[in-house]
Amino acid sequence: MIDISICIVNLNARKQLNNCMQSIINSILDYTFEVIIVDNHSSDGSQIFIEKYYKKFHIIKNKRNVGYTVAINQGIKVSKGNYIVLLNPDAVLEKDTLNCLVSFLKYKKDIGIVGPKVLNHDKSFQKSCRRGIARPKAVFSYFLGLSRLFPNDLRFTEYHLNHLPEDEINEVGGVSGSCMVIRKKVVDEIGYFDERYFAYQEDSDYCLTAKKSNWKIYYNPSVKVIHNSGLGGSNTVPMKAIFEWHRSYFLYYKKHFSEESSTLFSVFYILLMLLKLIFSEAYFLIKS
Repeated sequence: MIDISICIVNLNARKQLNNCMQSIINSILDYTFEVIIVDNHSSDGSQIFIEKYYKKFHIIKNKRNVGYTVAINQGIKVSKGNYIVLLNPDAVLEKDTLNCLVSFLKYKKDIGIVGPKVLNHDKSFQKSCRRGIARPKAVFSYFLGLSRLFPNDLRFTEYHLNHLPEDEINEVGGVSGSCMVIRKKVVDEIGYFDERYFAYQEDSDYCLTAKKSNWKIYYNPSVKVIHNSGLGGSNTVPMKAIFEWHRSYFLYYKKHFSEESSTLFSVFYILLMLLKLIFSEAYFLIKS
C-alpha cells in the first residue's frame, strides 16, 4: 500500500513544474508516495517535459481543458495512497512538508484535512491558505474591504480569519487547494469534488462538506509552501478564469446557503455577483 498520493492538475505550467517536482522529492522522507499529474491539454510542452524527466510519475493526458475539478477527481480516482495531497504545479514545498502534514493527520484521527502555511513568491502570507466558512456576511466583508479595515474584529474576519496569528495551529473552516492533504477515509465517506465547479471555491466546498460530516479541518503552519500564483494555469485563459471565479461563488452560495436565505436576499446576492463579474471582465479588457 502506498502512503501518499500527490495529485497535480497542470495547464501550461511547464516552467514551474521542475521546481515543484523536485520539492516533492525533498519533502517526503518517511513515507512511500506516488505522483499523478493530470494535464489539461497544455500547449507549452508540459507533457513532453514530464515524460522525459519524470518517467516514474503517472500522467493522465486530457484532450481538452476539462477544468480543475474534473481533472483533480481523475487523479484521486486512480490514486492508491492512504493520504491524498492536492498540489498546484506552481507550488514549491519546504523540506519535510508532507512528512509533517501526513504525520499530523496520522496521529489525530478526527482531523480529515490539513493545509500548511502558504507564502507568496515574495514570502508574504497568502491569506487564502486558511479560511472560515464563506457565509454571505463573510463574503461581503471580504469584498467590501471591511476585513482589511478591521483585521481584529471577529465580525468582519470570518473569510480569511485575519484575527488569528499566522504561526498558530488552528481548526479552521477550510484550507487552500494549492496544498491540501486529505485523509483517504474522507474521500471514501463524502465522495469526490463537486464537478459543477469548473475551478475556484471547490476547495472551500469540499472542506465544508467534510465538516458537515463531522471531520475537522486544520491549518498547520509548522511547515510552509511557496505558491507562485499567477503563473500558468487559469491565468493562461484570463477571461474564462474571471467568469468561473464569480460563478463558483454563486454555486457555493446556492448549494450551502440559499435555502436558509430569503428569496429577496438571494436575488440581491446573485445581482451583486453579476455586477461584479461585468465590472471585472470590463476592467480586464480595458487594462489589457
